[in-house]
Amino acid sequence: MNIKIYIIIERKLMYLNCVDNMELTKYICHRKPERSFFIKGRQFPVCARCTGFYSGLIAYLIVNHFYEHSYDFNMLLISMILMIPVAIDGLTQYFGPRESTNNLRFITGFIGGVGLIIFLKIIMRWIFNVLQILW
Repeated sequence: MNIKIYIIIERKLMYLNCVDNMELTKYICHRKPERSFFIKGRQFPVCARCTGFYSGLIAYLIVNHFYEHSYDFNMLLISMILMIPVAIDGLTQYFGPRESTNNLRFITGFIGGVGLIIFLKIIMRWIFNVLQILW
C-alpha cells in the first residue's frame, strides 16, 4: 500500500514539474511580456501589477499576524483609499496617452493589494457576523 501511495505522489510531482508555471496563471493575469518582470531571462508567471498585488497581500497578512488592529468603518475607508492609486494608474494607462512603467505598476499593485486584503477581511467579518445573527 505504501508503494502505491509513493508512486501516485511521484507521478503527481512529475506532472507538476512538467506543467509550465505560465500555464497555471493564464486565467488570473494577462502576462504580457512587456508588462512583466524577468529574472535570468525567465518571465514571472504574472505581470508587474499582479506581482505587486500578491506581494502586498502576503506582506499585510504577515504584518497583521504580529500587529492586530480593528476592522471598523475607518479601516474600510482606508482600504478603499489604498486601492485608488492602482485604479488611477491602470485607467490612465488604458485610456490616456501615458504608459506606466513596471516599477510603478508594482508599487501601485502593492498598495492596492494591501487595500484589497483589508477590504476583503472587513467584508468577510461582516458576512460572518450577519450569518451568526441569522442563525
